[in-house]
Amino acid sequence: MKILIADDHELVRDTLAMFLENEADMSVDASPDLGDACNQIAKNGPYDLVLLDYAMPGMDGLTGLTKAIDASAGKPVAVMSGSAPRAIAQEALDAGAIGFLPKTMGAKSLVNAVRFMVAGETYVPVKFMTEEVVEDVNPLAKGLSSRELEVLGGLCRGLANKEIARELDLQEVTVKLHVKTLSRKLEAKNRTHAAMIAKEAGLF
Repeated sequence: MKILIADDHELVRDTLAMFLENEADMSVDASPDLGDACNQIAKNGPYDLVLLDYAMPGMDGLTGLTKAIDASAGKPVAVMSGSAPRAIAQEALDAGAIGFLPKTMGAKSLVNAVRFMVAGETYVPVKFMTEEVVEDVNPLAKGLSSRELEVLGGLCRGLANKEIARELDLQEVTVKLHVKTLSRKLEAKNRTHAAMIAKEAGLF
């Protein structure tokens, strides 16, 4: 079976690919962003399963999921994330994803989940969706919009406004406005200070 893994973190891509390629009947291709993934689907597909990182460049929330589903022409597409809450997992399923995989999954669980989804069955870890816990919302995040959090995440990764704009498919001037608003809300002196405050609060 042919699997495509799309994730902007090379270490994550390589690790997941290694887990799957240890299986005799699995071959894996990799992409660093949604655009490249869609190109690979068109060029090398169809894939038996496409795994998309929720936060990689080009995804723009779950808009990228829809694009990948359209490109896959009926073949299953799943979303993975290391931090998205269960609400996002449910939204992904509602939008047509065959499954949602936390990146904390072990190798054996990942392989089993992939086989399950290739067979056409929806997969989400039961514990992830049903565990009775209060969503862990960082106090610092409560006053920020989802877009502001995305921009702040870019600042914490040391990205320039232009890079954040490209990643989130926004105008650079819009990112500048978000940075200004973030600095005001976080009482930060500048973008570097805002990123420092976020990291010290454990937000990223």
